[in-house]
Amino acid sequence: MRSTATEIVRRLQDAGFVAYWVGGCVRDYFLGREPEDYDVATNALPEQIENIFPRTVAVGRKFGVMLVVEQEKQFQVATFRAEPDYQDGRRPEKISFGDARADALRRDFTVNGLFYDPIYKQLHDWVGGEADLRTKILRTIGSPTERFAEDHLRLLRAVRFAAQLGFQIEAETFVALQANASKIKDISAERIHDELVKLLCAPNAARGLDLLRESGLLEQVLPEIAATVTCEQSPDFHPEGTVFNHLRLMLEQLPTGAPPSLPWAVLLHDVAKPVTAVRDSATGSIHFCGHEKMGAEMAEALLQRLKFSRKQTDEIVACVLQHMQFKDVKNMRKATLRRLLLRETFPLELELHRLDCLGSHQRLDHYEFLVDQATQLANQPAIRPSLLTGNDLLAMGVKPGPQLGALLAEIREQQLADELKTPEEARKWVRKQIAS
Repeated sequence: MRSTATEIVRRLQDAGFVAYWVGGCVRDYFLGREPEDYDVATNALPEQIENIFPRTVAVGRKFGVMLVVEQEKQFQVATFRAEPDYQDGRRPEKISFGDARADALRRDFTVNGLFYDPIYKQLHDWVGGEADLRTKILRTIGSPTERFAEDHLRLLRAVRFAAQLGFQIEAETFVALQANASKIKDISAERIHDELVKLLCAPNAARGLDLLRESGLLEQVLPEIAATVTCEQSPDFHPEGTVFNHLRLMLEQLPTGAPPSLPWAVLLHDVAKPVTAVRDSATGSIHFCGHEKMGAEMAEALLQRLKFSRKQTDEIVACVLQHMQFKDVKNMRKATLRRLLLRETFPLELELHRLDCLGSHQRLDHYEFLVDQATQLANQPAIRPSLLTGNDLLAMGVKPGPQLGALLAEIREQQLADELKTPEEARKWVRKQIAS
């Protein structure tokens, strides 16, 4: 992508225009990180960009934003813009085109306001971003109060960039962030969802959670998680202390490349503990009876509020609902254990259980037991499909109705318990049931 992005700048310059890489790709390039994408800023207008490049998409023509498609990849090419007219804290009412310096001054943070010419190897810095890159400081361009007032999503972006880059938020910027935290509620759930998903992923998820709390944003966007900050747990089971401490310790162990649902399964698996907590007056121990069931309901409501997909919501809710079963796996009947192992969400549940242990007592004996059982089951592929289907039973003379379902369930139970191993054994068993 880098060579293609360089070629886009070259073609714009060859056509007589000013063009630079801009924003996050410049920041990441000078931090030695591989940019996920490359954005280009230029004084060429949208119609002029269309004339230079054969494949373009006008994603935001009135804002001067075009997508240039090269090598089957998309590159944002935007006309230099001057300070926009923000009215609602979400989007500008109107914009005017300007030069590179004006375009830099209207951006959010100094480290995102750098321009780089990859042809002449020149960095252009009108906002002090180069110095902040060296000292690892996240600072707004100009007044932080004004920058956050223009677009309230910048409140969350500040936390995300600080966590992802390992930067400290500059003091004045952080004070303004705390003072304006409640304004994040003016932003659409979809945009909040996107920022939170980027923030709460390895390897910086725990720091992201800390910054959400310290900034005051946690109680605005995830009030259910904010309630865990003061929720104590019995030290014999949870030496780490509060539920919040437990969650952040789990997030610290989150593996790079983890499934997208895993951070949210971690965050939400104990979400109902604050509302189910009961302290035993005699022993002083704290119980959370039924927190997994209530937690599943709360998790579903939260995920729907943040516009998660139905599929992802279902798998996260399944993890929340079923996570307490893992403490009993060594005492389960074979059939019950195998049903657990065969669940579609089992790999996700197993990883949640591992993190749950590492975030508390750190014993992994149940985890290791399940890994061994799953390996054994993988070597028995005949277990996965049921021995007989409903059509098989109908062909044997079983009438539709509750009896058919009960027979199928019992066949599956005996199959998982290794009491029926072949379709013929199952048919023989059914014939006996019909005869009796």
